[in-house]
Amino acid sequence: MKSDRLLSILLLLQTRGTVPATELAERLDVSVRTIYRDVEALSTAGVPVYAERGRYGGIALLPGFRTDVTGLTADEARALFVLAAEGAHAALGLDAALSSALRKVMAALPAPHRPAAEQTGRRVLVDPVRWMSGPRAAVDVAELHEAVLADVRLRLRYRHSGTAAPVTYAVDPYGLVVKAGVWYLVADLDGDPRLFRADRIQEAAPAEEPAHRRAGAELGDVWEVLRAQVEERPRGVRLRVRVHRSRLDLFRRLNGGVLTGEPRPDEPRPGEEPGQWLLAELAVSEAAWARSLLSFGPNLEVLAPPEARRLLARAAAEVVEMYGEGTGAVGGSGAG
Repeated sequence: MKSDRLLSILLLLQTRGTVPATELAERLDVSVRTIYRDVEALSTAGVPVYAERGRYGGIALLPGFRTDVTGLTADEARALFVLAAEGAHAALGLDAALSSALRKVMAALPAPHRPAAEQTGRRVLVDPVRWMSGPRAAVDVAELHEAVLADVRLRLRYRHSGTAAPVTYAVDPYGLVVKAGVWYLVADLDGDPRLFRADRIQEAAPAEEPAHRRAGAELGDVWEVLRAQVEERPRGVRLRVRVHRSRLDLFRRLNGGVLTGEPRPDEPRPGEEPGQWLLAELAVSEAAWARSLLSFGPNLEVLAPPEARRLLARAAAEVVEMYGEGTGAVGGSGAG
């Protein structure tokens, strides 16, 4: 554990320059006293590391000192080659850079670790795009990435869902997030965290003024707040449903995020075989959410609340009316 920590300190200093001892201690989950002991151990081993005192001080390496990555363990080497699908890197214009970087890492690895790392790259593929997600609008993520790296305020022309006319915003960007193949810009709007889908950004023009981010806020922190807002919306309505066992796997897959517990067997009704129907409860934001369950047809029944049953009855009646006999059948009434 200590050798891993010493290597981590060395790589952090090499990447960041001067780093406060308190920050190193927090990152490595040890005390500041332990950090100073580790620095002394590095110095004893011949690493030119020193401590700077004062308000802007910290731990640093002598200028020009570099080390290689031969301290990587076998698992660390393999982990580097389990990377996201190339689409994410290509969108940022970094696919060629990624290939070059991996070749350099491979060359620097200890010889015994190279075969396992190379095999992992050939045998494991991570594709972040959901099944049957359909075509998406072309997005110039590389241009947006350059704008974000400039650390300046951005002026966006943004089209909200369901609207035709774009809106102009001045935002302070934190960075980009790709989730399930969809790119988002994470930014503050008037000091509040906001999420902007990249495929709805029609223009992103850098302004001359620097970005005004909230003190101490980082991309990961802001994303966590926004993610929670999306996934933890109020769910004040409980739908009690009855689902047929033949559709249980599909039901779980589509509604796992709102299921309150494991479906349990229901008492069979007259003419039904025991064990074929199950009861489940869904925590949703509104009764109208039940409309999404119509795709299960007669294999799912909403039992409560009554408002949801009335909504589904009206929706089903509208479908029957649309597809009823004599209402827009293809080919007309036919020849007599």
